[in-house]
Amino acid sequence: MLFTRRSLLVPLSLVALALAACGTAPPAPKPAPSAPLPPGAVVPTPATPATPATPTPAPKPSVPQFVPASFADLPGWNKDDLRAAWPAFMSSCGVLGKKPDWKESCSIARGVNGNDERAIRTFFEAFLQPQRVLAPDGAEDGLVTGYYEPLLHGARKKGGPFQTPLYKVPDDLVTVELASVYPELKGMRLRGRLVGKKVLPYATRAEIERATEAGGKELLWVDDSVEAFFLQVQGSGRVQMSDTQETVRVAYADQNGHPYKSIGRYLVDKGELTFEQASAQGIKAWIAGHPTRQQELFNVNPSYVFFKEERLPDPRVGPKGALGVPLTPQRSVAIDAAQLPLGVPLFLATTQANSDIPLQRLVMAQDTGGAIRGAIRVDYFFGFGAEAAENAGRMKQRGNVWLLLPRQAPAR
Repeated sequence: MLFTRRSLLVPLSLVALALAACGTAPPAPKPAPSAPLPPGAVVPTPATPATPATPTPAPKPSVPQFVPASFADLPGWNKDDLRAAWPAFMSSCGVLGKKPDWKESCSIARGVNGNDERAIRTFFEAFLQPQRVLAPDGAEDGLVTGYYEPLLHGARKKGGPFQTPLYKVPDDLVTVELASVYPELKGMRLRGRLVGKKVLPYATRAEIERATEAGGKELLWVDDSVEAFFLQVQGSGRVQMSDTQETVRVAYADQNGHPYKSIGRYLVDKGELTFEQASAQGIKAWIAGHPTRQQELFNVNPSYVFFKEERLPDPRVGPKGALGVPLTPQRSVAIDAAQLPLGVPLFLATTQANSDIPLQRLVMAQDTGGAIRGAIRVDYFFGFGAEAAENAGRMKQRGNVWLLLPRQAPAR
């Protein structure tokens, strides 16, 4: 899943709850009976003075655990060709090197010969410390999926087969950085529409696709509504123009503020597909067999991504992820930045798509995703092209993760 992503979204109905949890909330409004709470949300109940307090079990930890390990603990570490990961690591260092914990390591890394596998391995083993990642509940493994950069066919004007719009950011979409008011909510932002003095929820996918909410903000027109939907899931892609044959990149620009919901999970819950069948390929096949239900399925996901056009000077360079650096095929991954530090190297031990063949390699946490939630939840970037699309669509494996951090540096 590319960067559908790109920020931690806060539903409007939950802002007061989030602030209350931080101890800085204004007087609470009356609750809306119909507003659902997210999984894991806890609503505090007032104490009753006349009733003695009853001891309750200690709450489960909500943060991941980082357990010191050695490089010998990393399965396949000695077999990985670290030269393939070095350019991605140096891209990360362009951001990490500005942080105190990483400044020295990244400075030393600039003097390492990127073609010398032994020198690269010596650097990592001398200056970084593996940390085994455990989920808050103590789980050692988690889900590993894949994403890629798709190719669509389009035009700058609507006509012929080009009937599906890709939208630019609407003028009335408002983004509020909550940390500007409440520093304890750093990294959280609110999206909506300003009506008078109130910020109201922005239009859902269903409302936008009725062409009443974002009309006039069409960026490009493409010839396949299904591929346009999956482009939003990936978060970035390329469009080959029908008239000039020029290929442009369409990159994530913003999102409508509604949470991502999986259409694959919807089909599984409805009994339309099994979990094993709910790959990108399986979902597309289901849509082909049920064309009249396509929009019903798409509207399950209220999240909607807006794009911006970028030049594609070098087709070999991947799109930029949440870290702000180009992604490297098979060496960049998306993670939950609320659980793991963005930009750092990870060692991933999983298996190849639909296979028991080991996939054990050093990767960089350079992206995030709307569906990527949890300490051991990794989205593996396969790159561009038909093979990347095939592998990403079928990638649904279990895996283990280790952070590689500067020695003596805290994990968070």
